[in-house]
Amino acid sequence: MMEYQFETKMEVRDYECDIEGIVNNANYLHYAEHTRHLYLKKCGLSFAEMHRRGIDAVVARMNLQYKVPLRCDDEFMSRLYVEKVGLRYVFHQDFYRLPDERLCFKAVTEVVCLVDGKMSGCDEYDGIL
Repeated sequence: MMEYQFETKMEVRDYECDIEGIVNNANYLHYAEHTRHLYLKKCGLSFAEMHRRGIDAVVARMNLQYKVPLRCDDEFMSRLYVEKVGLRYVFHQDFYRLPDERLCFKAVTEVVCLVDGKMSGCDEYDGIL
């Protein structure tokens, strides 16, 4: 496993939980996407600016593993590292509940870049590796 390139602390909000009192599974996708966006912003990439230039990064595939449920008011660290495989940018993301650092969620998200509507390499994304 590579070293994490980015981490951010998050907190579960009550409206993200289902009737069982745990985070609804779809909300993990929001957490993961928010983490990726924060990382890209830290790297100086703007989705809006890239789109204006005809570059769109889109999720092509996700593999999700739910380990231990998060609950209302839980705090957790969302960590990621990214690698390039062919034309795909593969984000490995792990969520750890605080304060015990228990692994709650793992995601592997494959992103591809469309340049003027065609799948292509992307210098901007190459720069985040």
